[in-house]
Amino acid sequence: MTNDTRPTIADVARRAGVSKGLVSFALNGRAGVAPDTRDRILSVAADMGFSPSLRARSLSVGRAFACGLVIGRSPDVIAADPFFPSFIAGVEDEFSVSGQVLVLAAATPGRQEEETYRGLVADRRVDGVILSDLRADDARVPLVASLGIAAVTLGVPDVDSPFTSVSIDDGAGIRLAVDHLADLGHTDVAHVAGPATMLHGRTRTAAFEAAAAARGIRSRVVATDFSAADGARATDALLDAGNLPTAIVYSNDNMAIAGLGRAQRRGLVVPRDLSITGFDDAEIGRHLFPALTSVATDARGWGAAAARALLAATTGAASEALMLPDPRLIVRASTGAPPTA
Repeated sequence: MTNDTRPTIADVARRAGVSKGLVSFALNGRAGVAPDTRDRILSVAADMGFSPSLRARSLSVGRAFACGLVIGRSPDVIAADPFFPSFIAGVEDEFSVSGQVLVLAAATPGRQEEETYRGLVADRRVDGVILSDLRADDARVPLVASLGIAAVTLGVPDVDSPFTSVSIDDGAGIRLAVDHLADLGHTDVAHVAGPATMLHGRTRTAAFEAAAAARGIRSRVVATDFSAADGARATDALLDAGNLPTAIVYSNDNMAIAGLGRAQRRGLVVPRDLSITGFDDAEIGRHLFPALTSVATDARGWGAAAARALLAATTGAASEALMLPDPRLIVRASTGAPPTA
């Protein structure tokens, strides 16, 4: 092989000491390859600068070698939410070594979203999709099933689903935040929640209310669309209402950071006058003053797990319900004992 000749799959197989078929299985993320063998093949391919031709592979096996992620939120909300860049990085961690391409689209829930899914399938642009932000009675699940492509859901749908689900226990993280505040002595805690139309927003709200009741905490909930702007609005509503809560549990870090700013603008000192917790443990929260107490989830690990599950689904693997490790509460300076009278 000369310096100006692209290495072939046969060259990779020869150097790795395996068959061309096994190299193909390893590069495509298919089952039947031992982990150490797969790692060796991928390492050899990387060292040789091997890059499979997607066009040739697509024509030979009738696949797109691409998977889709259609996010049903406005582009502004997606751009500001630290979860999605980390999640997408995790997906790319897996796709980059298996020759897959991620097709990303943002679409307004409803007709435009349905047309986006139908277009991806009609144009044979993807072999499968990741369904995020599951909703109550989510119409996307039967839609994607009817289109005949593989899929993975982030969370367990509340409708019949033939797809693998990859989940974390959102409620566990909220319970940790409430218990932490209760242990500090708080008895009046509010929750700035996500929309009830999203299953994880609903799950976190239900967990908050149950945990507050179990600890004898007076609670109240303000719903939002998960954006920082709506988190600021919800914070203002709570602080304008009288009988101020002594702590606020936010359903994501963006809203918690916005709420922290609104409270401090009013002259409140966090955590002396008001304790604040977030969710997702975004890096920026660690550098605030005070640093943000937050529920830590491994968004990048979740993306990698979803990508592996989707690659398996595209090869005909049976569906399953996969649970990731529970979130952890990272306690920092934004929480403390409630103010004394």
